[in-house]
Amino acid sequence: MTRLSFRNKRESIGGVLPIVAASVLTVLNAPQLFAAELGRPEAKIEQRIHELVPKLEAYVANGMKAFDVPGVAIGILAGDKLVYSSKGLGVRSKGGRQPVDSETIFQIGSTTKAFLATTMGIAVDHRKLRWDDRVIDLDPNFQLKDPWVTREFRFFDLIAQRSGLPPYVNDMLGILGFDENTMIHSLRYVAPVSSFRTTFAYTNITHIIAGCIVAKAEGEADWNAVLRKELLDPLGMKHSSYTAEAIKAAPNHAEGYRYAPNGSVEVPFDQWFPYDFGGAGDINSNIEDMVPWVRLQLGNGSFEGKPLISPENLAVTRTSKVAINDKMSYALGWIILQTPNGNIVWHNGGTNGFGAYVGLQLDKHIGVIVLTNQGNVGFPDAVGAWIFDRLLGNAPVDHVAEMLKQVKKRFAEEDKTFAKPANPRPFPPLAPLAGNFVNPSFGKATLQHDGDALVLEFPNGLQFKLAPWDGDVFTAQLAPNGRYATVAHNLGPEPSGFVQFQMDKAGKLNLLRLSFEDGQAYEFHRE
Repeated sequence: MTRLSFRNKRESIGGVLPIVAASVLTVLNAPQLFAAELGRPEAKIEQRIHELVPKLEAYVANGMKAFDVPGVAIGILAGDKLVYSSKGLGVRSKGGRQPVDSETIFQIGSTTKAFLATTMGIAVDHRKLRWDDRVIDLDPNFQLKDPWVTREFRFFDLIAQRSGLPPYVNDMLGILGFDENTMIHSLRYVAPVSSFRTTFAYTNITHIIAGCIVAKAEGEADWNAVLRKELLDPLGMKHSSYTAEAIKAAPNHAEGYRYAPNGSVEVPFDQWFPYDFGGAGDINSNIEDMVPWVRLQLGNGSFEGKPLISPENLAVTRTSKVAINDKMSYALGWIILQTPNGNIVWHNGGTNGFGAYVGLQLDKHIGVIVLTNQGNVGFPDAVGAWIFDRLLGNAPVDHVAEMLKQVKKRFAEEDKTFAKPANPRPFPPLAPLAGNFVNPSFGKATLQHDGDALVLEFPNGLQFKLAPWDGDVFTAQLAPNGRYATVAHNLGPEPSGFVQFQMDKAGKLNLLRLSFEDGQAYEFHRE
């Protein structure tokens, strides 16, 4: 999730203080104990992890400099055992000297989705829900634009990423502070862009719906209450939370940064994103707490001898539902990656200022956790992939270098998006464009003439400043007003999108099309 400067929202998708790295490892000196250790299936993996540590820490340090990532926390498990936990890989904030450690709290973004999938499986275990229940039977208010898809949409479809809706559909509503009911209601106005269940398209709002259904079935106030009762408390994840207030209050928390080619920029915590997205990405956690979560996954649903979810329903969450490409597919809250020496079950996470990666190799019982305090443009994913390649014996690839090339290329291309045309078309007179415009998702907006620009204002105080760009096309920049100051800062210095005025059937400029950099567009009609 994800986010989000729009530049940082694609979840595959120098200048830090000196790094003092140390590993938390168990050293066995007695020969008889060492021999016993080698008899365990995970012993060879443990040995590989020990051998990998110096190279890993050097690789991560170089990558942090290249991406200007302030801090990183890493945990690697073999079976039920945490073999490596990083210490001192960078700092919690650029302005301080406090090192990152295993207790430093980060936002984990869309790696939350696997927690949601697991609570769904637990509800099925409890016989409160079935995976193939029709959503319309569970929530009569559920509605998509296509009536047939509305009727056929099942409980598991909510998190299978094959809805037929556009990628990241209407996320901007939540980023701009519209509540979950508005986000959910907005889906009924969105035309599908592919056939139902045929094409991978990453969405977040459908996960909010899934969380609401789980909470109702379990008799809890919201999904976070289910999360706390069924997973966080039984796993002893005492440092984990799901609000901006909680992460800011934690004594040992990281500050977030967004990537920029000339150096990462600190971003303040946002009250809305990711916290209004619930099970799509609202968890704050650390390595210490994520270890029992990964142990539960590697333990096939049991933790310290106690089953929390049945192996059968946990397996459902790891069963592929739609292809992403020829090597990857999406399951439920997890991505399945085929490699020459075994499949990796993984997911990444991205928020305004944090990136995360959680990966599992189920046959060899390996778990990898990577948490960073920079919005995810690919660095944690690259580190996770690099670790697995070396532990599994796959051909070595410099994933960090490859990802950095892609990021720089993408940012250069996006800079061109808003570059002023060399010979812009004449602008229409601005004053006659003013008036009231309505969109079913955003509601009513008032367009006002303001000097050499226009201001599009909503009743909740949200404002976009529209600057002439090319003829009837204007750039749209979120104004840093009141409660939107944080959001405007986190979105970055570039405009958020474009506005184009279009003629209606009567030949008048009565249509306003607001389109964002993520590809979403909203049509407003003059009232």
